Amino acid sequence: MTTTTDGFRARLGRFGVWLAPAPVLGATPAAIEREQVARIEALGFGSVWVGEGAHGPKEIFAHLALLLTATDRLLVGSGIARVGNRTPAAMQAGAATLAEAFPGRLLLGLGLGITANTGDPQDPAARAPSDASPVAVMRHYLDAMTAAADADADADAGGLAAPFPRLLAALGPRMLALARDHADGAHPFSVPVAHTALAREILGPDKLLVPEQVILDEPDPTAARALARRHLAAGSPTSPYARNLRRLGYGDDDFAHGGSDRLIDDRFAHGDPAALARQLTEHLDAGADSVLIRVPAPTLNAAVDTLARLADALPAAPAASLPQHI
Repeated sequence: MTTTTDGFRARLGRFGVWLAPAPVLGATPAAIEREQVARIEALGFGSVWVGEGAHGPKEIFAHLALLLTATDRLLVGSGIARVGNRTPAAMQAGAATLAEAFPGRLLLGLGLGITANTGDPQDPAARAPSDASPVAVMRHYLDAMTAAADADADADAGGLAAPFPRLLAALGPRMLALARDHADGAHPFSVPVAHTALAREILGPDKLLVPEQVILDEPDPTAARALARRHLAAGSPTSPYARNLRRLGYGDDDFAHGGSDRLIDDRFAHGDPAALARQLTEHLDAGADSVLIRVPAPTLNAAVDTLARLADALPAAPAASLPQHI
C-alpha cells in the first residue's frame, strides 16, 4: 500500500524536529511535552518526529497521539516505529487509527532498529525466514502490512481509511531501493549531505526524503568538534550508521582519535544560527524534502530553547494550511 506523497510534501515544510526518545522524552512528563511541542509548532517547524526503543520508554502510537492532540497543524512522524515491537497487522491498525483521527498529519517511519527482531514469532504474518537479510525482513513486513490493510478493506472495515506515507529507515542502496519500490520514501538517520544526494538519486524524484541532522549551537569550531567527538564516541563502531559512513568513503583515519575533522564537520552541523542554517540547507540542495533537526540537550525545554534561537535564521516558509483532502 503506497500513498500519494504530494500533499504531505507540501506540508512538511523545509525543516522539522527530531526528538530523542531516551533519555530526554522518557523522563519528560506529558504536560511538558504538550507545552514544548506547541512551542515547536508556533516557531514554524513543519513536523515533529519521535522514536521508540526495543522496550520503551513510551509506546510509539500513544506517544504520537499525545503530540497530535497538543498541536493543531503540525505533522507528526515516527522516527522510527520498530517492526520488532508489533506485528504488521498491529502496526497497520495503529497507524490507520491515527491517520483517520488526524487526517493528513501522520507519517509512519518504519525500521528494524539496531536488532532485526521481526515481530511476534507466533504470528505467521510477522515471521520472516530466520536467515533473511534486513532488506528481506522489511520487504516481508511491508507486504504483511499491505495484506492487513487489504483484508480490512475486504471486510468493509476500511471505510474510514485515511492515507499515511510509509517511510523506511533506509541507509544502504538496497534498503533505499526498497523504500522506492515498496514504500513512500526514506527517513535516513545519522547521515551527511553526501548520503542525501545518493538517496535522492536512488529514490527518484517522487518519493519523500526526510533525513535527520544533529546541530551543535556552538560558534567555536574547536569546542564544537570536541562536543561532537563525545557524541560520536557514544555510538558503536560496528553500528549500521558507522558502516554507512564507511560505505560513503570514510576510512580508518576518519574514525581514529574520536573522528577526523572531516568526519565531524560532515556529520555535525555547528556554528552560530546563520552557519547552522547554511549547513542544514545543504541537505535541501542535495534533494531532501525536509530536514529534521536534532538538538542534543539535557532536557526538552533546553532543546526547544535552541530551536527558538535557530528559527529566525532558517529560510523556512510557514507550513501550509491543512488541506481538506490529501
